[in-house]
Amino acid sequence: MRQDKVGSVMATEVVTARYGTPFKEVARLLHEHRISGLPVIDEDDKVLGVISETDLMVRQAAIPDPYETPRRFRFPGLTRGARRQAAKGHARTAEQLMSVPPVTVHADGTIAEAARTMARSRVERLPVVDDEDRMVGIVTRRDLIQVFLQPDDVIRREVIDEVLVRALWMTPSTVEVGVHEGVVTLVGHVERRSEAEIAVSMTDRIDGVVAVLDKLTYRMDDSHVRPDEPALQGVTETWLRKP
Repeated sequence: MRQDKVGSVMATEVVTARYGTPFKEVARLLHEHRISGLPVIDEDDKVLGVISETDLMVRQAAIPDPYETPRRFRFPGLTRGARRQAAKGHARTAEQLMSVPPVTVHADGTIAEAARTMARSRVERLPVVDDEDRMVGIVTRRDLIQVFLQPDDVIRREVIDEVLVRALWMTPSTVEVGVHEGVVTLVGHVERRSEAEIAVSMTDRIDGVVAVLDKLTYRMDDSHVRPDEPALQGVTETWLRKP
């Protein structure tokens, strides 16, 4: 089953900063290239951190309002995060501005994995690294949503060829596959419950699939059968052994 890799959608020409890049130079890079963030790298192209527009705004927000009544007492932040934010308010270089540790992905990772990482970390971009953790590109939210531009007919053909025929060894006429706006509907009657579950699970992992409507029925409920019993063979056994 084909899943597009991060390397196929990432940008290879990346605007970067170094440890000592001045604050104003970072701001200029973001403005001139119309980007909302950039990675900070060292001499070996290893990613040290990431700077976003938000990091620069922290610096601007730290400038006192001349019309605001001065506070008599100021209590320093007690947490590491609070101290880090306070330090950004006085940042003069990329080293002081950047957020660490950087969240990265590998070029050979799938787009789905990158999307999960991006959502979990609540970031808009991910530096892409190779096996030696050197930066080779960058991927943004806009790059990742390209996977959902997969045409319905291409998705349908992949479900039939990769899931039904190659994985489950079924004839294409066994299950009717319909795709509309990325939503796949599976209709048909299969031999075992495990085959229906595998068909739905594998289909859901195909690039471009938005959802899977399971309308499959089965002759035998093998959910109670041990994976090492003869009733389970081939891909079914392999999948049921997975946690």
